[in-house]
Amino acid sequence: MNTVRRGATALAAATVLLGTGAAGVAGAATTAPSPTPSPTPSAVTIPDGLYGTADPTYDGVWRQSYAFLAQRATGFQPADKAVDWLLGQQCADGSFSAFRADAGTPCDAKTLRDTNATAIAVQGLRAVRKQSASPETIDKAVKAGSDWLRTVQNKDGGWGYSPGGASDANSTSVVVGALAATGVRPGSFTSAEGRTPYDALLSFALPCSDKEGPGAFAYQPDKAGKLLANADATAAATLAGLGKSVVATKASPDQPPVCNDLSKPTVERASLNGASYLAKALAKTGHLTLPPMPGATDTTEQPDVGNTADAVVALAASGASKEAKPALEWLEKNSAAWAKGSPAAYAQLILAARATETDPREFGTADLVEQLNATGPAPKTPDTSASSTSDDEGGFDIWWIIGIGTVVGVGIGFLVSGRKK
Repeated sequence: MNTVRRGATALAAATVLLGTGAAGVAGAATTAPSPTPSPTPSAVTIPDGLYGTADPTYDGVWRQSYAFLAQRATGFQPADKAVDWLLGQQCADGSFSAFRADAGTPCDAKTLRDTNATAIAVQGLRAVRKQSASPETIDKAVKAGSDWLRTVQNKDGGWGYSPGGASDANSTSVVVGALAATGVRPGSFTSAEGRTPYDALLSFALPCSDKEGPGAFAYQPDKAGKLLANADATAAATLAGLGKSVVATKASPDQPPVCNDLSKPTVERASLNGASYLAKALAKTGHLTLPPMPGATDTTEQPDVGNTADAVVALAASGASKEAKPALEWLEKNSAAWAKGSPAAYAQLILAARATETDPREFGTADLVEQLNATGPAPKTPDTSASSTSDDEGGFDIWWIIGIGTVVGVGIGFLVSGRKK
C-alpha cells in the first residue's frame, strides 16, 4: 500500500500530462519501484515545518503524513508547525496535491489533485488529532478529505492515482486505509453503482493457478487486459483486504501463509493468498527485487528495500510474522544507505519494525526514531503512557476485532483442509 511510491506515481502524473492513455500508465506502473531516497538538498526552498531536505515536488504531503504515522506509533507528537504545514496543503474541496509550493494561492482547475496524497494525509492528520492543539480543525480537514475521496470513487468501487483515472490496487488500498482511519468500514463505502473498494481489489487478484504470480495482485491490467503479479501492489492490497493500513500490527495466532482459491472469491481469502505470494518471493533472497529499467545496460536486479519493508508489514498483519522475520533482519543490515535522510523511508522501516514487535530504536545499529525526528521540527515530548496507538489508527480496531476471528478462521480452515488432502 503505498510505499515510498513517488517514482511510480510521479510517472503516472507525467503520463497524464503528456496525454497518453490509461493503458500506458498501467504498463509503466506495474513495476511500481520505490526510488532510492536522496538526502541531497534541492534547489526548491524547503518550507518551515516540512520533513526532509530533498525536493518535495512529488512527495511533500506523502512524506509528511508518513512521518506523522511513524511518530505517533512510537509515542511522539509532531510539532504544531509541522501539522499546520500539512493542513495548509489542503485544497478548499478537501483534496491534496503531492505538494503545493504556494499554499496561499487557492487550488484551481489546473491543480493536480492526488488520491494517494489525500488518503495518506487523512490518515496522518487523524493520527495526530488527539495530541493536537486544534483537534476541531483537524476533524474538519479529515472529513473534507474523506468526502472528496467519495466524490472521485470510480464505478468499479476503486480509485486511480488521479481523479477519473482507471482504478489501481495501490491507490485503492491507500484510500481503504483512510476510510478505516476515519471509522468507516470500507465495505460500506460504495460507488453509485453499488461497488465497494473490495470489489475493485478482487479484480486485481491473480488465482493460485497463475504460474508466474500465484495469489499475487496486479497494479492494473496491462494493455491486453492481462494481470501481472506486482509485489508492491500485493503488499498494499493484502493489508487493505484484511482491513489494515501501514500502521498494522502483528496478527495472532501466527499461521503459515497458503494459497487457496474459492469458488466464490472473497477479499479476505485473496489477501491471504497475497501473503502467500509475498512469503515465497521473500524466501528466495530475504528481500524483494527491482527489475532492470527499460533500456538499461546493467540488467542485474537490485534489492527493493521499500517494498520489502511493506511486505514485512503485510505478512505480519496476515499472521505470517515468522515468514516476515528474515526479511526484517535483512532490512536491519541493508537499509541504512537507502533510508539516509528520507523521512518516508525511516517511517516505512519503523512501521515494519513495529509490525513485527521489533524495537525501532535498536534497528541493527540504527535508532530509526531518532533519525526520523531529526529530519523535521523537533517533536513534542513522547507520550510514555501510549502503549497502544489504537486511537491513532482510527476506526480499524473497532471493527477489525469483530472480523479477525473470521478471517483467521478462514485461513486456518484452508490450512487444515490442505493438510488433510
